[in-house]
Amino acid sequence: MKDEKERLYDFLISKLGDSVSKKSDEITVDTRTISVAKFKQLVNKFDYRRNFINRYWVELRKDEIRINTFTRREESKENKKGTLPSIIKHGF
Repeated sequence: MKDEKERLYDFLISKLGDSVSKKSDEITVDTRTISVAKFKQLVNKFDYRRNFINRYWVELRKDEIRINTFTRREESKENKKGTLPSIIKHGF
């Protein structure tokens, strides 16, 4: 999401106007103009539009929103092998 930080900031400016500010590594929003839950919805909307919904998830902690990446589960070797072909003899 680091590459998309500038695009997220531009998206929030277009939706919220001057209540959004950007510091070095953080984007802050004035909570008097929008609730934290509505802000989370906007960030989720950005993720959905940019097709990041399968890579990132948005977490709400008190007055802070964090964007986290999904961790991939490693498949077991049993799942990679697949199913064995049938060896049933047919009596035709």
